[in-house]
Amino acid sequence: MTIVHSFNHDSELLPEELDTINLLTKMPIESLDLEAIAVVTNIYRIAQGLRNKMEREVLSDYGLSWTSFSILYDLWVWKTVETKQLAELSAVTKATVSNITKTLEKKELCQRRTDNRDRRITYLSITEQGREVMQKLYPRFHQGEVEIASSLRKEEKKQISGLLRRVIKENKF
Repeated sequence: MTIVHSFNHDSELLPEELDTINLLTKMPIESLDLEAIAVVTNIYRIAQGLRNKMEREVLSDYGLSWTSFSILYDLWVWKTVETKQLAELSAVTKATVSNITKTLEKKELCQRRTDNRDRRITYLSITEQGREVMQKLYPRFHQGEVEIASSLRKEEKKQISGLLRRVIKENKF
């Protein structure tokens, strides 16, 4: 497997990348905020990389995707959650929650309940089997998190986390 790095040892874009950006945008390179490009590109790459790593090395043993794990995790923490809120927590659409819920229900990891007063509102709850899966799965998932961040010192982890939270807050993600 070939690993492609989009930056040099000083974490700057490579000359050929600058040429590519200039070619693609038809804009003078001086007019671009290269640091913003680097931040967004690196956030995207790490998000994709960690998602793929966790799905491949941890979640696949349980037949879960990243999003299904995210939904099951939220149910594990909160016990019962309305589907609209679950979509917001997982940063997906209600339709995605509905589709993933069907799969989780077939695996008997969660159950659906309609509100008695308003039939348009649906709640999801984790089942006992779902709790058991999460109790076995989460320590492995956490070990994956630890491995991913292992090259960073504690202070660096806090700094990155704080900066990312600020980006999340400012953009209402």
